[in-house]
Amino acid sequence: MWRASNIERIALNNNRVLVTDFDGTMTDRDFYSLVVEQLLPRDVPDYWIDYRAGKLTHFEALQKYFQAITTDESTVLKLINQMKLVPSLKESVSQLEASGWRIVIASAGCKWYIDKLLSKAAVSLEVHANPGRFESGRGLLMELPIESPFLSHLHGVDKAGIVRHFLEAGAMVAFAGDGFPDVEAAKMVTADLRFARRDLADVLKRDGEGFQPFDCWSEIADRLIEISKS
Repeated sequence: MWRASNIERIALNNNRVLVTDFDGTMTDRDFYSLVVEQLLPRDVPDYWIDYRAGKLTHFEALQKYFQAITTDESTVLKLINQMKLVPSLKESVSQLEASGWRIVIASAGCKWYIDKLLSKAAVSLEVHANPGRFESGRGLLMELPIESPFLSHLHGVDKAGIVRHFLEAGAMVAFAGDGFPDVEAAKMVTADLRFARRDLADVLKRDGEGFQPFDCWSEIADRLIEISKS
């Protein structure tokens, strides 16, 4: 269980922190998009309509899609591999941490598949995501992180709250993301430490906000390592 006091001590002992999204940022594909493309029955409702109408939160819409998975766990595990975690992740993480950067994953997705991919890559990182478990016949059962100090009822995890926490602790904070849930957190850091692609990049361009584009997460690590040398 996370306690605010413990996180505060961590922040004060690390003056450089990279807060990074996972799906579509550390991976090439989102788990959600792969699920919709390959696993959902045709009669599953469009829960995003209810989300846009204010009838569901972003978390609740994802939760319902994940619960609609009817395949067995082995099929879902094969799908997870299609997310394509950055191949050089272990090396990039090692080099980044050696340069004094702490890496914190902040995700509106489910910790279940994030942990699976990180374990397969032999990488251990701090992860703030929605807890869950897979049950055959019931799908991926994602829950709100009730005990987290960064609980968001909209997304599950308050990414902006995580960034704010480390900024208030006096850390140099970088942020990396690719989607709409990343906008608020991204705008809290300086443009030279703001890494974006896809939907996040489009929003930042529209709003006249500067950012550092990237194609692969390892590029972010390389740039931050250079910053630590200056």
